[in-house]
Formats: sequence, structure tokens, C-alpha cells
Amino acid sequence: MAVALSEEQSLLISTIRRFVESELRPLEDQVEEAGKLAPADAVRIFERSRELGLYAINIPKAHGGGGLATVDWMLAEEQFGQTTDILIRRAFGNIYEILLAGTPEQQARWLDPSVRGERVFAVAFTEPEAGSDAAGIHSTARRDGDGWVLKGQKCFISDAHACDFFVVTAVTDKDAGSRGISTFIVDRDLTGFTIGPNQPMMGLRGTSHAELFFDNVRLAPETLLGREGQGLKLALETLGGVRLAQICARAVGKATRVLDLMVDHARQRKQFGQPIGEFQMIQQLLADSAMEINAARLALLDTAATIDRGVDARAEISMVKVQASETLGRVVDRAVQVFGGAGYAKGLPIERYYRDARIFRIFDGTSEIHRSVIARNLLKGAPQLYDVSAQ
Repeated sequence: MAVALSEEQSLLISTIRRFVESELRPLEDQVEEAGKLAPADAVRIFERSRELGLYAINIPKAHGGGGLATVDWMLAEEQFGQTTDILIRRAFGNIYEILLAGTPEQQARWLDPSVRGERVFAVAFTEPEAGSDAAGIHSTARRDGDGWVLKGQKCFISDAHACDFFVVTAVTDKDAGSRGISTFIVDRDLTGFTIGPNQPMMGLRGTSHAELFFDNVRLAPETLLGREGQGLKLALETLGGVRLAQICARAVGKATRVLDLMVDHARQRKQFGQPIGEFQMIQQLLADSAMEINAARLALLDTAATIDRGVDARAEISMVKVQASETLGRVVDRAVQVFGGAGYAKGLPIERYYRDARIFRIFDGTSEIHRSVIARNLLKGAPQLYDVSAQ
């Protein structure tokens, strides 16, 4: 790794790596076979994670989180990425920073219990006709007295069945376009709110994905998160770091794990009387993977450092999202080739990684959408995206 690590960063990485290897990786087969994590195991890994100070590490210490800088958060998430998604969620929590925009009362009611692991939540923005087009949502929240009435639906909401509440976007002014979208905190036990059945996916075993249905759900005034009409802006401002962590850093971590397996296999597997790693074509697959992973990691950490300097890095995040997710896709494809039939066989690790990797180019904005974001910034005049003299 071409990055100088501090003693604290090295300790963070080694601590998480040991935890992943000793506590989480042994549970991967259970999740793959059963499609879920045993409740006792979920409690155990959560408690162990809390003991190590690893839960909610992206949230400020004032709220009980780890308070890590963005660079350190990315280093940690890369290690988290080397295991199954549901294990990451249970052990480390997906605590979205969007709740930091809440009032002190909202933070005490929804954020702080989540940081303590007492409540679980998800963001719910995607709709059947509004995926990458976040401004194209149809769900509405109309004024009713001093509160609101929410109507509509969301889809592909990860871990929905385990959540206690959701951060939901809805149109509050249909004539204002993207400035007419607001964000609400919606508890799952409200009348008129139902969660649909799990939608099985190609990969991500153990993590549920479901639709949310809002049939005239009454919302109290204190559930409005941020200012009315600023919901989309709030999401764009607060979820960039989460995208960088949960998609980009974890993609780098998964690619690194897969390359480790490729290298071990290339050393041990023999054909024609010698390890397959001695063949030039196999060496090319390994070398290309190592170069791409290293480049993606450096781009990830550079963007994280930009955020830590207080600079808006949304376009840079889009660049890393495309680079890291597509690097992961290419690395796992090469791994199948290196492993041959064993890479294609169900029940063995490479096949699972191959299935899990495909979604990274889709969720949190497709590669095509992020390329459009990058291009629009270039056309508006953003030479810092490619010219070192402009940075």
C-alpha cells in the first residue's frame, strides 16, 4: 500500500481485520446457506463490536460514536468490506449522518438510540419510477393541521424488515420541482405504514430488500427532518460520505479479499506440473487486479482527505464510485477465470463474491448516472477533477 499510515491507523486496521477474520468470516457460510444470521450470533457480534469501539464509528463522539475523520473511516470500511453485507450491518451499524441535521430533540429520539444499537433505521428514497432520478419521486406529504399525511411507496429498501424507523423523502410542493421535496422520519408502527415481503436478490444473502407502503400515514410536525423543501439538498449534502464508505471503500475491500484468494490459488493450483501462477496469462490477471485496486484505494483516500479539508467533493465521490465498483467487477470476473470451475461452483467463496459484486455498479447511483455527474462538472469548469495544478 503506497499510503503512510499513522500508528493509530495501523492499530485500527489490524483490530478490524482480526475481528473480521475471527468473528465474522466464520459466519459467512451460515448466512449463505440459511439466508439469515442467527439471532444469538447477531447479538454476540454486536456486543463484541461495541467492546472494541467499532460501532457507529462515523458518528461524532458527542453522540456516542467513534468520531473518526473521513480518511480513517474509509480505512476501516475497507476492512469491513472483506466480509458479507449483513455481517457488516449487524457488527458495525449503518448509521447515516443525515440524522445529524435533526434538532437536538430529534437526535435524542432517533439518532442517539441508533448509535447505541438500540434502534435500526434505513434511508428510503428509491421508488419504482425514481431510482437514479432522486428528484422524480411520486410519494407525497400534504399538510394536515400542524402535521403531515404521507402517501406513496418506496422500493428496494435494504434491511427494511430489521428497521425500527426510516428516513423518507416525499413531495411537499409539486410545483417546486426538486425544491419541493422534504425529508421525514417515519416510525414503522404508524397506522397505514406497511412493509412488503422480502425481494430475493442475486446476491447480498441475509439482507432483506422490501417495498414500503404509506397509506395516508399521519406524521407529527416533529418528524420533518431539516427544512421543508430542502430534503433533496439535505440528502446530497449528507450522504456522500456514506456512499464513499459503504460502496467505494467496501468495494476496494472486497476486491482486495478476492485478490488474496486469487494469489493463494495461483500458488497452490498446479497444471502441467507447475503452479498456475507461473503462467504468464495468470500473472497478467493478478497484476491487472493489483494495479486497479491500488489506484482505486488511492483515489478513495484522496477524496476522503478532500472531505476532511472541508471541501465539497461530490464530483470526486462520483469518480471513485465508478472506479471502485467497476474495479471490483473486473477483479471478481478475473477470479472466476483463475479458479476455473471452482470459481463458478455454488457454495464456494468466489461464486458468492461474483454475485455480490454486481450490485455495486447499480445501487447508490448507477455508473452511467455518476459518469453524467462527472461530465457535467467538467463542462461547468472543474479542472481539479483531472488537473493537479487546479487542486
